[in-house]
Amino acid sequence: MFLEIPVNHKENLGWIEVITGSMFSGKTEELIRRLKRAQFAKQKVEIFKPKIDNRYHDSNIVSHDRNEIHSTAVETAKEILELAKAVDVVGIDEAQFFDNDIIDVCNELANNGVRVIVAGLDMDFMGKPFGPMPYLMAIAEYVTKVHAVCTRTGNLAHYSYRLSDDDKLVLLGETQDYEPLSRAAFFKAMKERQKK
Repeated sequence: MFLEIPVNHKENLGWIEVITGSMFSGKTEELIRRLKRAQFAKQKVEIFKPKIDNRYHDSNIVSHDRNEIHSTAVETAKEILELAKAVDVVGIDEAQFFDNDIIDVCNELANNGVRVIVAGLDMDFMGKPFGPMPYLMAIAEYVTKVHAVCTRTGNLAHYSYRLSDDDKLVLLGETQDYEPLSRAAFFKAMKERQKK
């Protein structure tokens, strides 16, 4: 479990926290938990998500178990800098859907004294690093990798296996479209798919 550290007022710099893992691992749930704690502490919090993700709500961030928090949907990462003024904490969900500008945005916010909490998938449906997430994990002071439970083995799941044959990189979906799989189950499923 991640425990928030006190701000070093002499240094006056922020930091970056990344929450990552497969689908259904609780990334958004953990992001919401941290953001609500910051709000409870009366910190000024701004929360963002990419407009492309409207599965549950056009603007709110909503976890799979329907826990939610108000956010602002943005087209580009650069909009976050324009909208996050005089804040203590910035939360960003589904960071894998942003382009690489999100890296500079997070760095700029942290360098200006903001605590930046980013959540996103670490791998795409093929098991490859997803978008800017590897870079964000590299520059973050804190990385939390959460895990789902494999639907086939009951072991920890690291992979988001796409159930359809659609090969678009971005395909928003839920349990009818994806299942969390362990390494062994994922590679077995991928081999079976290749035989088709």
